Amino acid sequence: MLEPRNNNPLPDIPDKRYFTIAEVADLCAVKPHVLRYWEEEFAELKVVKQRGNRRHYQRDDIMLICQIKSLLYQQGYTIDAAKTYLARNNNHQQAANVKLQIQQLTEELDEILNILA
Repeated sequence: MLEPRNNNPLPDIPDKRYFTIAEVADLCAVKPHVLRYWEEEFAELKVVKQRGNRRHYQRDDIMLICQIKSLLYQQGYTIDAAKTYLARNNNHQQAANVKLQIQQLTEELDEILNILA
């Protein structure tokens, strides 16, 4: 997700499951060689490779690419600073997901206890 202080909207992403590198380059206004470089640099960007080693991007990949582009081009982050930022946010998001899962599990266990009582 893009930062609130960044006013650039996400591109209109067509309702498809997979996108080619050319489609993503057009959607995100980034050259294909830059996308290939970012795949090597950012561990969070995991692109599916299928037949003939062709890249197939998904909707989440496109959103991440837009965030990376914003960090590097609009907000002035270096590659290393952007990596750190994404890793930190990923850790916070994982922690929030774990808390949510624990809360849901606790609620389900309480329901089971009520049924058994």
